[in-house]
Amino acid sequence: MSKNFKLFLGFTYLLLLSAFLYLIFSNIQINRLNDFSYYKELQLGLGNFVSGNLLINIIYFSTFAIIWVTLLGFGSPILIVSGIIFGKWVGTIISVISISIGALALYSIVNFFFKDIVKNILEQKFKKYIQLFQKNELYYFFIYRFVGGLGAPFFLQNVFPVLFNMKKINYFFSSFFGFIPGFFVFNTIGAGLNTYIETTEEFSFLKLILTPEIYFPILMFIGLIVLTFIVKKKYF
Repeated sequence: MSKNFKLFLGFTYLLLLSAFLYLIFSNIQINRLNDFSYYKELQLGLGNFVSGNLLINIIYFSTFAIIWVTLLGFGSPILIVSGIIFGKWVGTIISVISISIGALALYSIVNFFFKDIVKNILEQKFKKYIQLFQKNELYYFFIYRFVGGLGAPFFLQNVFPVLFNMKKINYFFSSFFGFIPGFFVFNTIGAGLNTYIETTEEFSFLKLILTPEIYFPILMFIGLIVLTFIVKKKYF
């Protein structure tokens, strides 16, 4: 692939990402972000909008999530928002499916167009991991996803398998099942935030943290972090 074509693809990506971010933030009143009543207004409006046509909004959100992840977006904001909008159970199902598809799309694009660039940048840094994943890519990548990618940025987790040319079907299913525990925790936090905003008139950080819908998933998240250290020590 020529250098000019790579530059064209990079410019196109940045253009799409900029347009996407503008579309998101142009609908947010930045000057009211410190006003709790603004979040209550958003929560009420969003709840009415979603309940009006649940299926269509699931399709919209899933499409958004797929595009967001494909454009190197972070995973946690999508998870919390899906919990806020759809609740912890439906939100988990939607986010697991859509983000798995988005991650696969990103992996496929990078593997086809930018494989050499990724290898030049990352191969030496992850050399010891490459040999491990090549032994059983489905099993070890599932563990890698299960423990949140060992703390690596989400987009890096998604393109990392380019280094050992992982099969797409193994990539999808190890991501799909590995995502479930962590995604459930974040969706539960999102659902808890939605409940707190709906039932509280004045914001209090202490009350927020002491809400069972918040501190239970936070404890689960801490448990996942501990598990990550244990798995990293044993396998990586």
